[in-house]
Amino acid sequence: MINHTMIVSFDQPLPDAELDQYLADIKQVMLDSGYVQSVATRRHLPVPGEEAIPALIATALVHVTVADIDALTKAFSAPGLHEVIDRWQSRHPYKVAWANHEALV
Repeated sequence: MINHTMIVSFDQPLPDAELDQYLADIKQVMLDSGYVQSVATRRHLPVPGEEAIPALIATALVHVTVADIDALTKAFSAPGLHEVIDRWQSRHPYKVAWANHEALV
């Protein structure tokens, strides 16, 4: 089993409803690919002073579980995924960092 954890950082703050919709859209398109076992999304929990740290600070996290690297590759080439990404990037630019890893626990 492979975990794909994305750290999503929007350039500007989003209203709660917009962030909720982004996370719902990403989750649905990943599930619709047929290659993922599960998708979980969460908001970043900010702590005071973190904005002073020169790092990519998350707006939200997306955690995808797949059977193997082949399934992960297929999920990211699934129809619809890039349309969702492009639509959100055009409205609310963001950066993404990610890691592919085995279970942490």
